[in-house]
Amino acid sequence: MSGVLPLHPALLLKGFEVELYTGRPDGTVVGCSAAAAAALEGFVTEPDCRNLEYTTPPHAGYTEQLELLLEPRRRLRPWLAQRGLTLLPGSTLSTGDSRCFERSDPANPYHGYIEATYGTRVVTASVHINLGLTAMEALFAACRLLRCEGALLLSLSACSPFLDGAVTGAHSQRWLQFPLTPEQVPLFLSHAHYIDWVEEQLRLGTMQNVRHLWTSVRPNGDARPHDLNRLEIRICDLLADPLELLAVTAFAELRVHQLLAEPDRHDPLRASSLSPEALAELADANDRSAARSSLDAPLRHWRDGATISARDWIAQELRAMAPLAADLGLTPWLQPLHALLEQGNQAMRWQAAHAAGTPVAALIAEGAAVMEQRELALTAGLATDQPRVLG
Repeated sequence: MSGVLPLHPALLLKGFEVELYTGRPDGTVVGCSAAAAAALEGFVTEPDCRNLEYTTPPHAGYTEQLELLLEPRRRLRPWLAQRGLTLLPGSTLSTGDSRCFERSDPANPYHGYIEATYGTRVVTASVHINLGLTAMEALFAACRLLRCEGALLLSLSACSPFLDGAVTGAHSQRWLQFPLTPEQVPLFLSHAHYIDWVEEQLRLGTMQNVRHLWTSVRPNGDARPHDLNRLEIRICDLLADPLELLAVTAFAELRVHQLLAEPDRHDPLRASSLSPEALAELADANDRSAARSSLDAPLRHWRDGATISARDWIAQELRAMAPLAADLGLTPWLQPLHALLEQGNQAMRWQAAHAAGTPVAALIAEGAAVMEQRELALTAGLATDQPRVLG
């Protein structure tokens, strides 16, 4: 297969949790997740029926993950089309209605708790990126680094400038409205620190269960908090284009590889002049700034607290990681990031089009059609041994 990039043995296992809104081709959100999950293997419900979720199994290869991202959508789309529905882009209820919660499972008590406690603030669509790390010291160092650089990933992925048919003024309304839980999460110094902290939150009731840690980046595994095997990046808005998602993933993975090679240079606990408490505050403030202005956001660098724009920080990291990207065969997969830096992310492009006169519903409808065509093009590329459909 001449078009397939070789799998480098050093690449990390990775997998994705993808949340998507369903609705009509005109951009109207219509919930159907319970019926879809019952009819189609691999799809699960969220508390609100207007979005559904699928996951990709762990695989280190980017070409393989591209197919794993596309395959569930190929099965879902005909089912939706029979009902006059499609998949919608964006990470908030862009065309409404955020005034009501539409339960996917009225009998589920945990869903009842979510509705009563948070309302529709949680009715968002995003993508979670999981990177496999089984050595605890490496896992928690990676959590620290990507917690401190999560704002960069949100800046690239921001796609939620609308809510209920109106412009919110933010680039990621999703991140501003989503209830971070608990409200304050420390920079974890070690696995033991994480275990003690989680058990304390469960005793205090600030977490209902071990899954109830809703933060930008967290350790994950089959039996939290003790049995961990991966890093979960939760801050990203939905990257509807799979190649953009894989580009952001490659960026994050390369930062982890740089950390593993030189922890003294890239672990904020070792390489920052700031205290762990100050780093946690800095990271959270950067996330809020990125949610408001994404690539144009003024951020504070974790190394010394100096101000730098998200766009400049990302460009700086891309230059620094270029040799390693070439060594690992990831240079082609990073390519979409250059276009995002030059042309703006989805939120910025939507804001510009809306300012020029295009209504919100029309932008979501157009985005839904583009999303479907992109999936068809990528599937065709894979079928002809050309996974690098980077245009």
